[in-house]
Amino acid sequence: MSDDDFMQESDQEYDFDYEDDEDEESPDVDVENKYYNAKQMKQSSPQEAIDEFLAVVALEKEKGDWGFKGLKQAIKLEFKLKQYDKAIEHYEELLTYIKSAVTRNYSEKSLNNMLDYISNSSDPADMACMERFYDMTLEAFQGTNNERLWLKTNIKLAKLWLDRKEYGRLSKSIRLLHQTCQKPDGSDDLSKGTYLLEVYAIEIQMFSETGNNKKLKALYQKSLRVRSAVPHPRIMGVIRECGGKMYMSEAENWKEAQSDFFESFRNYDEAGSLRRIQVLKYLVLTSMLMKSEINPFDSQETKPYRNDPRIVGMTDLVEAYQRNEIHRYEQILETHKAEILSDPFIREHIDEVTRNVRTEALTKLIKPYTRFTLKFIADHLQISVPEVQEILGFLILDKKIRGQINQKDGTVEVASKSDVERMESMHEWSKQFEGLWKTVLSEGEGYRLDADPVIATAGLAPTQSFGPTGEEFEGRVRTSKRGLKGKARESLLLGH
Repeated sequence: MSDDDFMQESDQEYDFDYEDDEDEESPDVDVENKYYNAKQMKQSSPQEAIDEFLAVVALEKEKGDWGFKGLKQAIKLEFKLKQYDKAIEHYEELLTYIKSAVTRNYSEKSLNNMLDYISNSSDPADMACMERFYDMTLEAFQGTNNERLWLKTNIKLAKLWLDRKEYGRLSKSIRLLHQTCQKPDGSDDLSKGTYLLEVYAIEIQMFSETGNNKKLKALYQKSLRVRSAVPHPRIMGVIRECGGKMYMSEAENWKEAQSDFFESFRNYDEAGSLRRIQVLKYLVLTSMLMKSEINPFDSQETKPYRNDPRIVGMTDLVEAYQRNEIHRYEQILETHKAEILSDPFIREHIDEVTRNVRTEALTKLIKPYTRFTLKFIADHLQISVPEVQEILGFLILDKKIRGQINQKDGTVEVASKSDVERMESMHEWSKQFEGLWKTVLSEGEGYRLDADPVIATAGLAPTQSFGPTGEEFEGRVRTSKRGLKGKARESLLLGH
């Protein structure tokens, strides 16, 4: 975090007393000069700067703004120089100023910035000091009516545990925060909706990182039903991003994932968060998995980022994908490998995109052939033979290709479409003819297989026969049927 020097000082209200007695103003002038001289020494002589800032505190007869500012600067330098004991000692002194020496808004803003400053450290050695800072801050506000700062501090602490993936401590912090945001009957206190959504966002991130999709989905739906809050766009960006990842892993719901990633990008963009670039990459990834023909950069919100150098790899990749240019796709993926595959989420799903591109290219390549080798496909697509065999296996199992793979000699035989259609027509014709035969012989009024061979009809003598006997007719039908099937097979072999 950058030092809160000019911006925070500009937020204060200063009273200008125009008096003739300059001697009463000189002590404040000396304190102010000493403070700014100490600031100039921060880079070149940090230890001397600390001494000067503490001297500012000593010069004030009563606790005031300059002493508060001097302690803030000294604590940051001590923390940076790993002087933890002194930093903790002076932070404890700083907390005594918030009750009466400085305004409530200024103290809240300053303490929030202080906690942000120490939380940005990635050095494990700083961890114990960080925890002590948080504990002292929470203790200082526990007995006051400033519940807002208490909530903000606990939320910051929860974010710290999330960043460090200490999920056990994070779970305890979340339980405490939920209790604070609830009514006595256990229901959510909608008057604290903004804080509640921020707690939901942290908890959703925890479930997303630990892969607990069941709890993630329930909490995600619950967070979208909170209507009493006006959350920061960054919070909704986090919630929607985790929702998109959830849909990606749950039954491959690409459409819902695309919608959530777009909303997440829009919220991050509104908040000015750099996270928008990474989520935009997720949006492009989802569009390719959907096999959408609409370029994700055609929308008004995403168009300004089409030529952004941070996303040029994904931009080129989606264009090659939509044009089914497999060689260009593979080349782009190799060129921007470090950029694209650095994200674990993209790395997890990019293989499926690549398989889709290769499948489209393979299907187009083998269309004119009924027999080919695996090596022929591998050479044209510039991939390995096992990869070709895997793609063909999927196509055959999905019945998108009617064929067989001969692994022994590495060949593939595919039935032509015309042969398949002819065989299906013959099979259908055969079924219909068989149905007609059964109808005539079993249900016809003139012939009954279970009756006397000589069929009697009204007006004829019992010894007179009407037409062929049942056995004779059945024999003729079977002969005719065999003849027709034989002619059909002969026609199929001759290619008619």
